[in-house]
Amino acid sequence: MKFVDYVTISVRSGKGGAGRVSFRREKYEPMGGPDGGDGGLGGSVTLVADSALYTLLDHRYNRHHFAENGGNGSGAKKKGKDGDNIVLRVPVGTVVLDTDTGERLGELLVEGERLHLAKGGRGGMGNTFFKSSTNRSPRHAQPGEPGEERNVTMELKLLADVGLVGFPNAGKSTLVASISAARPKVADYPFTTLVPSLGVVALDDFESFVIADIPGIIEGAHEGKGLGIQFLKHIERNAVLLFMIEVTSEDFAVDFKTLRGELEAFNDEILEKPQIVGVSKLDLVAPDEKEAVLAEIRSSLGSETEVIAFSAVSRKGLEELKRALWIHVQRARSFGE
Repeated sequence: MKFVDYVTISVRSGKGGAGRVSFRREKYEPMGGPDGGDGGLGGSVTLVADSALYTLLDHRYNRHHFAENGGNGSGAKKKGKDGDNIVLRVPVGTVVLDTDTGERLGELLVEGERLHLAKGGRGGMGNTFFKSSTNRSPRHAQPGEPGEERNVTMELKLLADVGLVGFPNAGKSTLVASISAARPKVADYPFTTLVPSLGVVALDDFESFVIADIPGIIEGAHEGKGLGIQFLKHIERNAVLLFMIEVTSEDFAVDFKTLRGELEAFNDEILEKPQIVGVSKLDLVAPDEKEAVLAEIRSSLGSETEVIAFSAVSRKGLEELKRALWIHVQRARSFGE
């Protein structure tokens, strides 16, 4: 299924039904009291978060959603039928904006959470409502209230525990395929990953965390270069960052600084998240050279940087990496409670 994370739709709630002017007509009471019913409520338009969805694709091809009008009231004090509501399902993590004003209407962060976009118009009162001691035969009723109409922009930001940050072809997709059930596209050329994908990493004792494979970042991404800011936003919601740099990098410190710089330029609050540097493709280094290479890498990054080397191909170091990520994920979850 195609991944779509940004779409604009038009919504309109239903108009309330009109109240009825009516009087009882019975065999021995040809001109009875008022019995006009109220109009029905117009249908509303509501969003609901659905964890089974991961794309806004459906809304790209169905951009107009108009709820049903309420029915008019009738005699015998019968209320008009309420208009049918429209419920639109969106992925968890969807941010909603008023397209015309830029107002943030809300965000849907948990399964089943709802956000009302357009409230149905209230039905008008029938003439029965207006009967009083001074007006026994009211001959007027209310029209229904109009519905609401607005243009809405929906933007999906993936919710994951761990976000992978790295240059194209750093081995991010291979790692996700190795430690989860996800099967992202893997190939030996840049920008293999064109859309974000999620994988669930299972640990012992039925514990697990979600990892997000984000398309590769290049220098200038925050200005729109490469795949640009199109996917940087998905990193904002990750609790832990795993920076991935190939063991064959010519300058680890420069690469790390470049990656961090792109995130900082996009949103400097991202760098406040826990971080691990993953040295990928360790199998490309001769066994007798690994210790020296890793010592040089750790020295270039500084003692305060947590570094874990691994090979997704040979599976060396994967358990250590999973455990290190899990520790940070647990802390982040505890902090959020």
